[in-house]
Amino acid sequence: MQKFFDINQKLIIFFLLGLILIGFGVLLYKTDIFSPGDKVEVLNNVTEPQDNNSEVVVEIAGAVIKPGVYRLPFGSRIDDLLIISGGLSQDASRNWVEKNINRAAKLIDGQKIYIYHSDEISAKDSGGIKLDQGVLGADSGGLVNINTSDQKGLELLVGIGPVYAQNIIEHRPYSNLEELVSKGAISQKVFDKIKNDITN
Repeated sequence: MQKFFDINQKLIIFFLLGLILIGFGVLLYKTDIFSPGDKVEVLNNVTEPQDNNSEVVVEIAGAVIKPGVYRLPFGSRIDDLLIISGGLSQDASRNWVEKNINRAAKLIDGQKIYIYHSDEISAKDSGGIKLDQGVLGADSGGLVNINTSDQKGLELLVGIGPVYAQNIIEHRPYSNLEELVSKGAISQKVFDKIKNDITN
């Protein structure tokens, strides 16, 4: 027996050392000495990705107290923009606003809202109807005015429904007819259908 130990002394020592190391490793694992104490903290510090639509940047011009470019929370309405811009100025055409501005409509990023002054509307007391007009926004030649016609008047045009009519109103004013397309109010295809029936 003594001879066996003498011959295999190194092997036995390595075996015992291995058992000790294994036992020490199991002990450390159970007591969690080497586990990172901040791993939960790292998970808690993970930030959620920013919502690209968290705000909209819009412009309001014309007959308001404080015209300019404003940043509002995503989902804001035209009424919110009117409030933050100080509201309508004294010379605003309130009758036109009531007929043409949907205060409950949601704002779109990059949108511009223009509020007409009273002197910009030919007949402010009649909401933009000229004396020689039988239809709102139409002149004596039967053309629909894209700057003064209300939504119903615009919907009389071929291919213009409620959505396109609202787009046309929200992108006013137009210095020329082609701005209907360049401002993104309607498509080129729709413009080709109505270009002979409109005026500005």
